[in-house]
Amino acid sequence: MTKPLEDSHVFPLMLCSMVEVGEETGALSDMLNRVADVYEEEVDRAVEGLTSLIEPIMIVFLAVVVGTIVIALFAPLVKMIDKLGG
Repeated sequence: MTKPLEDSHVFPLMLCSMVEVGEETGALSDMLNRVADVYEEEVDRAVEGLTSLIEPIMIVFLAVVVGTIVIALFAPLVKMIDKLGG
């Protein structure tokens, strides 16, 4: 099972090595569970990183939207006050 995985060049070397060790020791299911745990932790870290990037971007985006709305509401009021006062 290891040889086709390595020949495909799709799977990482770590996965192929873990499968090879699992085949040799007869504990393939345990090794695949370990591989799954490693990749699950990697995905969790990636998601946390993306979340920490998205939060400030969303805050800036919402600030721009709110600022645009405030300017759109107050610009006509300022013009009206200018015309009434002048």
